[in-house]
Amino acid sequence: MSATKTAYLLLGSNLGDRAALLREARAYLAATAGEIAAASALYETAAWGREDQPAFLNQALALRTTLPPGLLLAHCLAAEQHAGRERSERWGSRTLDVDILLYGSEIIDQPGLTVPHPRLAERRFALVPLAEIGGQVQHPVLGLTVAELLARCPDPLPVQPWLEEQL
Repeated sequence: MSATKTAYLLLGSNLGDRAALLREARAYLAATAGEIAAASALYETAAWGREDQPAFLNQALALRTTLPPGLLLAHCLAAEQHAGRERSERWGSRTLDVDILLYGSEIIDQPGLTVPHPRLAERRFALVPLAEIGGQVQHPVLGLTVAELLARCPDPLPVQPWLEEQL
């Protein structure tokens, strides 16, 4: 059996019932990939990369897992498929996106999986929820904590706490 690692994931959705899709993804990952040790609040975020689309709801998870990185990725992709994700265009609208931001302190560069996430330091929508649950976690390549990355993040797009009453 593999040692337990803490993987930090980012969930995102900008189609359909976004909050329900994130809730279902959390349940799916908890049932198949490990124990959710922490979950950030939900944040409404402007779309990044292609800004002509609906706003996203994003949430970071700390997942305790014994799965190796490639198998964890397979479970993340299965959660996306379970939510009806269709991959038609890069940075397009989606029912669910699940990214592995960090996997312990490991540096992984293999086909289809790069961890730490290569654009983490550039994305406020990922750093804000991640800092809520893992602000003191150190980025294994950059040597800065998540809180330090957030303080230096050049991304100007808004990230706001989301309250279900806003519907």
